[in-house]
Amino acid sequence: MFSKTLLLFLVVDVVWSEEPNSNLQTDVRPDKFFRNDYSYIETERSFYKLHISAQTWADAKRTCVQEGATLWHPDNDDEMHAVISLWNTTFPGVIYVGMSDSMMNREFETVEGKLISDVYNKWEPGQPNNYGGSQHCIRFYKSENVLDDTVCDDKYHFICKKSLQSLKWNNYCNVSDPDYTLNEDNGKCYKVHTTPLSWYDAYATCRRAKSHLAVISDQSANQLLDYLVNLTESTLKPRVKENYQRGIYHVGFHNRFIEGWQTVKGTPMNVDAENWLDGYKPADDRAQCGSMFYTGRLINTDCDMKCFFICEHELSSASTEISQYY
Repeated sequence: MFSKTLLLFLVVDVVWSEEPNSNLQTDVRPDKFFRNDYSYIETERSFYKLHISAQTWADAKRTCVQEGATLWHPDNDDEMHAVISLWNTTFPGVIYVGMSDSMMNREFETVEGKLISDVYNKWEPGQPNNYGGSQHCIRFYKSENVLDDTVCDDKYHFICKKSLQSLKWNNYCNVSDPDYTLNEDNGKCYKVHTTPLSWYDAYATCRRAKSHLAVISDQSANQLLDYLVNLTESTLKPRVKENYQRGIYHVGFHNRFIEGWQTVKGTPMNVDAENWLDGYKPADDRAQCGSMFYTGRLINTDCDMKCFFICEHELSSASTEISQYY
């Protein structure tokens, strides 16, 4: 009896000795859950989301990636029918699928790099014909379940897909994205994005990940800014002071269409004067969006300026989504 008790103690001690910021990925997660806006199809062992906001092919692909998924294409006849059946009468007449010849002219392949001959490839009669010499993307017609090449700048609905096999869970942040890191001081998770975007696009990217641009709390601004400085340190490039935009990270405050500065959660920005970079305290109406300089000081910037940015994920919201899903 004593030996069994000792063994149990050792196992528990090993589990709790994990470093919280290691963001352990594991298959132990809410059963068959990815995001609450995705639906699971058991026969395909995958999650799907129908986007009803029409976008260009490139924007559709980008949206799926930002959600941690891929632009869907049918792998086979069974998956094609299963996905259509999921939405039944609401399934759009035409959608983009994750196929193009962007890598090699007239050699169509999927977004994962599969040859189109290895997946569903039933074409509309006479297609693909590259009409006008500019049809490099593929759309799907529900009426006859056929493919057709089309101009990539046209806008259509689309579907994102996440396979169960590819899903790994970030236990500490309760999300599927391994790049979120837990801040033990405030119990929230943060991710630094190093693809420069405008403040608007950064805001949208965070929202698509069920997060928001990082909010600087009035009560613990100094502590959080110090944490974010450490988090972003590895993303700084050489000669950052000479390359101004590389040292700026969009965060969650602004004064667009309002009087006074507020966070993206609608709360006032009442941080101390010492938290602002000297000479950049918000005053210029032309710079209506909020950012953080690499030194941990806040500045207002032109909303169109492309910079790195920081997303914040709240564990409570993730838990709420999961409970609503079930």
